[in-house]
Amino acid sequence: MTEVPERVSGRQTEDAGVTVAAIERELESLSRAHAEVAGVMVGQDEAIRQLLIGLLSGGHILVEGAPGLGKTLLVRTLGTVCGLKFSRIQFTPDLMPADITGTIALLHDENGEAVTRFQPGPVFTQMLLTDEINRATPKTQSALLEAMQEGTVTVAGQEYRLPTPFFVLATQNPIEMEGTYLLPEAQIDRFFFKVTIAFPSFDVLDGILERTTGAQAAEPEQVLTPEQILRLQELTRQVPIAASVRQRVARFVMATQPLSDTAPDEVKRFVRFGVSPRGAQVLVLAAKANALLEGRYNVSFEDIRTVAMPALRHRVQLNFEGEAEGIEVEDVITRLLRRLIDAKSSGVERR
Repeated sequence: MTEVPERVSGRQTEDAGVTVAAIERELESLSRAHAEVAGVMVGQDEAIRQLLIGLLSGGHILVEGAPGLGKTLLVRTLGTVCGLKFSRIQFTPDLMPADITGTIALLHDENGEAVTRFQPGPVFTQMLLTDEINRATPKTQSALLEAMQEGTVTVAGQEYRLPTPFFVLATQNPIEMEGTYLLPEAQIDRFFFKVTIAFPSFDVLDGILERTTGAQAAEPEQVLTPEQILRLQELTRQVPIAASVRQRVARFVMATQPLSDTAPDEVKRFVRFGVSPRGAQVLVLAAKANALLEGRYNVSFEDIRTVAMPALRHRVQLNFEGEAEGIEVEDVITRLLRRLIDAKSSGVERR
């Protein structure tokens, strides 16, 4: 019999003290997890790191890359190493919301009597890979929004809680746009990171061929458990950030707003809208996770700079003039980082 997900009632929280020894054990487990995934995915260290940051932060990730670059293998490997239950949905134009969330079905019980029961869909998992999310209709895409934001699914007026941790990785193909639907800005903003997978270099491609076409392929081992991941997510939020670093992030986000007095001329001229408050939260939380992966228990300016691009590249939108001029969003972000974040060494913001 299919297990019915838990209905939502009250939320429970548990406060626990964190010792130095416990932190060191968790950081060692993180390092081992990264090594296990990297042993299977050749030359994808940056993508692996960004996925781990999303997992530590409890955020969801949009992965963009051409077919055949190993996106599915990367997610499956990460799920195995972390001990997470894995599901995959291939998004197509005829996919319906109920195909994702589940539906109420008419069944027969052990006495042969007809009963209605909720049949959970593939979203009831811990790691969900949604392939080519932009191939489904906006109505179906929106079926993921509640799950991503609230960790629940509502069917026939009843809420059901998703397993924890819950981690969505959605892929989209940047080179074949026929028959696709643009993701709304509100939905894109709910993705913690946008990770781009580039074509490998010659040496990396040679290493991929060596590892994957031989008699025995590398098999990842489980290093973490779902319970450890939940502890690491709590630990990530406890990483301290200095007021000076936090305030620099706030000034940076304000500078991305074209109507702000602190925005540079480039932003006022070419940007339609900048980073949202959610984006600012992502920037800080991702920096905390990056510090943990570095083995540190404090946030530095370098952490902010490291996570800024995957955290913000999908949150800044150019206006018509910016697109017509061929302005690149990543270039705008890079220049703002140099102006506001990297200016820390002199203590004076660059004008």
